[in-house]
Amino acid sequence: MSDLLQLRELVRQFVDERDWDQFHTPKNLASALTVEAAELLEHFQWLQHGRIEELGPDKLVEVRHEMADVLVYLVRMADKLDVDLVAAVQEKMVVNRAKYPAEQVRGDARKYYEYKSRSEP
Repeated sequence: MSDLLQLRELVRQFVDERDWDQFHTPKNLASALTVEAAELLEHFQWLQHGRIEELGPDKLVEVRHEMADVLVYLVRMADKLDVDLVAAVQEKMVVNRAKYPAEQVRGDARKYYEYKSRSEP
């Protein structure tokens, strides 16, 4: 069983033990995911660069827990929508490779629609 499937089962069990499935609509899960992502971002809000050395060990534990919360809601949402996250990432990487050809965008952090014009006549 893959790691993601094990996580899905772990989260399902946690939710079932608390009778929370009734609250886990895709909309509610998307909202919760957004809130947790904002809580993750909050740890980096006033840092100079947001690098690991600016966090320190205690803050890094908090960041790790927020990352876990984000993943839990994402896994739960994928479960409710019957989305295979591994397949979704593989599919999206094909799209991303077409939008961001490595030879054209290497070292360039702009969005795909911003660099397109530099190579077109």
